[in-house]
Parts: sequence; structure tokens; C-alpha cells
Amino acid sequence: MRFSTACVAALSASFVSAGSWFGGPQDVIANDVQKVPGDSPLEFCDSDHTDDIVKIKSVDLLPNPPESGAELVIHATGTVYEPIKEGAYVNLVVKYGLIRLISTKADLCEQIKNVDLECPIEKGVLSITKSVEIPREVPPGTYNVFAEVFNADDKPITCLQATVKFGGNRGSIDMGDL
Repeated sequence: MRFSTACVAALSASFVSAGSWFGGPQDVIANDVQKVPGDSPLEFCDSDHTDDIVKIKSVDLLPNPPESGAELVIHATGTVYEPIKEGAYVNLVVKYGLIRLISTKADLCEQIKNVDLECPIEKGVLSITKSVEIPREVPPGTYNVFAEVFNADDKPITCLQATVKFGGNRGSIDMGDL
């Protein structure tokens, strides 16, 4: 549960104002054309973003890449062009290699409480800085995250994805902790 909470919290920061939340040695796989500006592994989904309610200016992670068992600071900025209302939702899919770990439709207004916001979110420039703890139990491998975010009237807020590959050097983890 901590894993999914960290996923949604990090993405909440990025799609409301604009993360990633995994740890360990990793390679970020990104297409520069679709890359979200800033220092993060986030990319825009391969779709038309001209009607998105949120225009992301940048997302920065410290550290980037994130480290397991450590604090991750997410700083995201962007502009909200229409109010984000109760009933907004996110379709979130997280895969570990080919294995689907999470596939859920989550209440966006519940999730953004993790970044100290509440619905409705009014129009205007938004800047968020949030710290989250990265679970140190994140296993090595490739993770693919996909988040489609919609307002209550099904208008697109944004769509983000990230692919992160973690290495196998986990010497600091005691197997008893798993």
C-alpha cells in the first residue's frame, strides 16, 4: 500500500501543478520530444495535449534519480486553465516489467490531499513542493507508470508516463526487512 500511495502522491504533484518515487540505481528512459520539462523521468503521453486543463511548466526531483529508503523532494509548476472539480479522477497503471502491479481509477481530489491541496483547484499558476518517503523495498527491475487524468466532466487534465529501470545493487537492504 505504501508503494501505491507514493506513486499517486508523486503523480498528484506533477499533474495538478506540474515524479517519480522509486529508488535504487536506475536508468531513466525518455523521449526528448515528449519529456516533461525539468529534472525528472516524466514524459507526456503520446497524445494531443492542446486541450489539457493543466499545462505543465516543469517537474524537478531531488534526488534524480530517486533513491530507495530516502526522501524525495518534488517541485512542480504549471498553469491550471479551468477549475479542477470534485469528481476528477486518474486512471493509474503501474507495471513491473510485464506484470501489472496497479490498475485503478482513483479519486483525484482525495489523492491531491497528499500534496496539501483540495478541490476545487481554481484557475491560475500553481507551484508545489512536496517531500515523500520512497519505500526501500522497491525491487530492482523496469517500472512503467501511466496516468491519465480527467476532470469531473471527462475533459483531459493531463496524461503522464514514466519508465524507470532499477539496478540490482541492493547491498544496504537487510533481507529480513522484505
